[in-house]
Amino acid sequence: MAVRISIGRYYSADSPIHRLDPRLKLIAAIIYMASCLFVSNVPTLLLAGALIVLAMALARVPLGRVLSQIKPAMYFLVITSLFNLFFVHTGTVLAAIGPFSFTTGGVSSAVFYTLRFLLLLLMGSLLMLTTQPMAITDAVERLFSPLERLGVPVSQATLILSIALLSQDAQNIVVAQTARGAQLEGKGALSYARACVPLLVPLFASAVRHADNLGRAMDARCYTGGQERTHYHVMRFARRDAVAAAVLTLYLVALAAASVFA
Repeated sequence: MAVRISIGRYYSADSPIHRLDPRLKLIAAIIYMASCLFVSNVPTLLLAGALIVLAMALARVPLGRVLSQIKPAMYFLVITSLFNLFFVHTGTVLAAIGPFSFTTGGVSSAVFYTLRFLLLLLMGSLLMLTTQPMAITDAVERLFSPLERLGVPVSQATLILSIALLSQDAQNIVVAQTARGAQLEGKGALSYARACVPLLVPLFASAVRHADNLGRAMDARCYTGGQERTHYHVMRFARRDAVAAAVLTLYLVALAAASVFA
């Protein structure tokens, strides 16, 4: 299993999801991911699953690309599932193998915890695949711009965020370490974690070096940011954004109804 950095890679396509306003996509993704935490029965799970399937179909992103984004988190999902399966003992006992017993509550917890986090990760992956990094930072800046009246440096913070999203240092370090003979491949979760250790020190040093160089360059050019800064792409809500917002509202209403009446 090779160590690969794939989080945040934009997939270019002409789809309804790609054309949505980045602010709406960011808000909708956060609301959907928060709603996944309230998935506790089959109807709510089907609703959440149907919405993410619809979004993925409209985004026209290959399923393999979406799954490759969340591959590093699959170990966490497996561990969480096994933890709930072995250590939750509520409900009726289904089977007992030595000191371990499997109950209906344990199986239910393992299934729902795993699937709700899977849906959450799929939405986060879809957001990154269908929205360019600069569009995300611009959306964050527009959404939090009222805080600038309180003295919060929103423009500077979003600038740092854009640099972090656009940085390719992690991938470059992987290539450099591999060229020097580093063993960045392994089998299993422990080997994968051990393979990431040689990347931490050079990645941290590179981040500090870039931060220092960027600070000097910005000071030399008298960069201040702020409200006077203009944008090449002007964000405007269109009819498709209103339709997407309506679909999200209907989903939330149906999710609330399914949670109460199920």
